[in-house]
Amino acid sequence: MPLTLTHWGAYEVDADDGRVRDVRGAPFDPDPSPIGRSLRAIDRARVLRPAVRRSWLDGGPGTAGHLRGSEPFVEVDWDVALDLVAGELERVRSEHGGASIYSGSYGWASAGRFHHAQSQLRRFMAIAGGSTTSRNSYSLAAAEVVVPHILGMSFEDVQYAATSWENMARHTGLFVAFGGVPVKNSQIQHGGIARHRVPEHLERCRDAGVHFVNVSPIADDLGVGAEWIPIRPNTDTALMLALVHELVATDRIDRDFVDRYTEGWDRFEDSVMGRSDEPARDPRWAEEVCGIDAGVVERLAADMAVTPTMLNVSWSLQRADHGEQSYWAVVALAAALGQIGRPGAGFGMGYGAVGTVGNGVPSIRMPRVPAPPDPVDEFIPVARIADMLLHPGEPFDYDGARYAYPDVRLVYWAGGNPFHHHQDLGRLERAWAKPETIVVHEPFWTAAARRADVVLPATTPLEREDIGGARVDDVVIAMPKIVEPIGEARDDHAIFAGLAHRLGFGDRFTGGRSVEEWLRWMYDDIRARFGDLPDYDAFRREGMVEIPRGDAASHVLLADFRADPEGSPLPTPSGRIEIHSATVASFAYDDCPGHPVWFEPAEWLGATETRHPLHLVSNQPRTRLHSQYDHGETSTDAKVEGREPVRMHPDEAAARGIADGDAVRLFNDRGACFAGAVLDDAVMPGVVQLSTGAWYDPDPDTGACRHGNPNVLTRDVGTSRLAQGPTAHTCLVEVERVADPPEPRPFDPPVVAES
Repeated sequence: MPLTLTHWGAYEVDADDGRVRDVRGAPFDPDPSPIGRSLRAIDRARVLRPAVRRSWLDGGPGTAGHLRGSEPFVEVDWDVALDLVAGELERVRSEHGGASIYSGSYGWASAGRFHHAQSQLRRFMAIAGGSTTSRNSYSLAAAEVVVPHILGMSFEDVQYAATSWENMARHTGLFVAFGGVPVKNSQIQHGGIARHRVPEHLERCRDAGVHFVNVSPIADDLGVGAEWIPIRPNTDTALMLALVHELVATDRIDRDFVDRYTEGWDRFEDSVMGRSDEPARDPRWAEEVCGIDAGVVERLAADMAVTPTMLNVSWSLQRADHGEQSYWAVVALAAALGQIGRPGAGFGMGYGAVGTVGNGVPSIRMPRVPAPPDPVDEFIPVARIADMLLHPGEPFDYDGARYAYPDVRLVYWAGGNPFHHHQDLGRLERAWAKPETIVVHEPFWTAAARRADVVLPATTPLEREDIGGARVDDVVIAMPKIVEPIGEARDDHAIFAGLAHRLGFGDRFTGGRSVEEWLRWMYDDIRARFGDLPDYDAFRREGMVEIPRGDAASHVLLADFRADPEGSPLPTPSGRIEIHSATVASFAYDDCPGHPVWFEPAEWLGATETRHPLHLVSNQPRTRLHSQYDHGETSTDAKVEGREPVRMHPDEAAARGIADGDAVRLFNDRGACFAGAVLDDAVMPGVVQLSTGAWYDPDPDTGACRHGNPNVLTRDVGTSRLAQGPTAHTCLVEVERVADPPEPRPFDPPVVAES
């Protein structure tokens, strides 16, 4: 059986007659993800031919945008589709300029390095004359902007330099996880993951005597016998500040460390201790805010001070109102302990968030299709797409500068599903009606495809040759074509090449290379840095190569800085950890000052609002990657009567007359969705948990999503003026039992009219 690579693991795939018959985890993977079984749905819900929305085809660009998602498509042949798209790109660019085209994409479309939709799209648009693009990611936008101000390093570099699990098994005494270490998330790695090791690492640490503490509203965010400290969502920063207060008040702070290694500590400490305008952030204050007994806070601070302590923040914490503050505060808390740069101690940003954080593998640059500089300067923070479409020309702040939203007339989306990633989907629907044209590359009839004007059927990774590998994994895998393209699907490169030839720059786009020649070029790029690897032909025959690992146990974040802060300074303005950043302070943002603080969230359980008394945690699913393969068996088998399961505490369910398995409606002022109730005391009272990724399917009568997409409920407001990241985890809802909900629709294609 041929071997392939996905973002959720390596698999052996058995296929014949264009169908996937069996999928087995690679024999070298100790804990294969069950998501792989869903690859058998490769032939379901497929876009089989190019399709054009009826009103747009009949009336031209700008016709009846409000009907996107509700009217049929007309299938056309490829030449007609490509002529239409090329003509529209040329029209919009010539009449309105390159900034009026928005290149929408997301990096999770394929683990393959060549057929990486975002890279192909960016190369095409840059050569064509440019387009408006996005910055940062829905996963990490707040962290990606604030971390460089604190440490002078990109968030990606900090994460990939994380202290290794092997080092922690030898040296860590206490591991405190704000937001847990959810093993379900560690199934995934951008670019693919060959071996799932996080469960094994956790068990080795536990067996070595590491005491785990899970600070989270959800108990199973961290297993291995962890102590659970339930916390109100969005109050982790308050707890961290209270822990700093307790360390200072009890004279357990490491003064030598904060004096030598940090910048602006005194100003931050004055704020925490109540010496400036703010009240003291002591454990009793935290008890009122976080719902955690003050004695627990005092005990936790004392334990941290006397044992090698690793502090971890999950990615979820910064996807909230003022999400920047949690990442800043954890660095400040680690600095107060004085353990940064020591074996088994300090801080981490996302252990368990993806599969390779802390695996000790040296970071290597993986090749991708190069793109020339984009001649258009306009951009938006990634989560501000609805603002852009609804409010062209309006100003917005971002990381110390002021910009204006471009007037976008054409949205071109290849790789990703905005009707999964984005928040407040009702608002996005209204914004989505504004552009004159929307073009989407998509294998499946997702919500984004159903809301396009032109849908171009794209292949899946099993239908094309590629090379896969992650930046911090030790395996590169050849990805063979396992089945022929279904219907008339073409890969993204072929689609863009067809458009490029029509627009007069075909040879420049392809670089004069065939797909195989591009793959050889990419592999040679890897091989040039590891000369003992086999040649390309041997690599394809063998199916994979391994990269030398090095000594994983030696990996300690910021060890060189700790050993010699003058000789190995951080690339910050001060050369030190910026607990107070003069740069950020100079921006004069009222929602993000120059050092970590706690702001009361716009929606939270400590508020007086009672109409929506439950806090929604819309975390990552365990049965799929984002919304990919929601129609596959791993995802569908976990649903409750075809709806996404929502977990809630039995006491909250009883108060609402809800029994296990009941159909329920979640709602607030932004929208509503249906789900299937699952009673579970692993979810703290006051909280409900509904994973993201159910394919958005609003009921025409009520507008509520029939499948259970939580982003009909979440807020489309930026974290702060600094990062403008998404705030999905700041969301209050109510839940009610529903006796006769609308039936979820099967994952069938929309009605497609004949041309």
